[in-house]
Amino acid sequence: MAVTPEVTSLLRAWGEGDETALQKLIPLVYRDLHRAARRHMAAENPGHVLQTTALVHETYLRLLDVEKISWQSRSHFLAICAQLMRRILTDYARSRRFQKRSGKSIRVKFDEGLLLKAKPDADLAGLDEAMKKLAAVDARKSRVVEMRFFGGLSVEETAAVLQVSAETVMRDWKYAKTWLLREMSRE
Repeated sequence: MAVTPEVTSLLRAWGEGDETALQKLIPLVYRDLHRAARRHMAAENPGHVLQTTALVHETYLRLLDVEKISWQSRSHFLAICAQLMRRILTDYARSRRFQKRSGKSIRVKFDEGLLLKAKPDADLAGLDEAMKKLAAVDARKSRVVEMRFFGGLSVEETAAVLQVSAETVMRDWKYAKTWLLREMSRE
């Protein structure tokens, strides 16, 4: 893990428009981004089009399009990257759902052995909808889920980004998990 002050100074320089800072930053946080992407991909089917490294690279490409941000810390950066990864996977799930419904299907021979090996699809589109509803009810609880679940941030890192206590993060985390489970079971 990179030294946080060095990462923070590079983030601030990048936020102020120094493009070379991003080039120096990525190697320092690549391992953290890869770890977050691996967590995201763990819920996906083994044959998913995007692989962990591709998700990291797609996140990097989207970071290039981000307008100037006043970066606070390494944790803040990782939280934003977690949001981007979630959006990338949600966009993919939606496009796949659209392709299934568009009538353009491929005939595949049925094999019961494949049925036993297949991992159930993670309902990322459903989770995204539930997350949007949670954000409408309580934006902070939604951000806690993004940072903890999608970003892999610790309770302390999440508390620092949100500028609340670790106890508040734990309460929000507990509430949000219950709320999301209830919301997704309705669908």
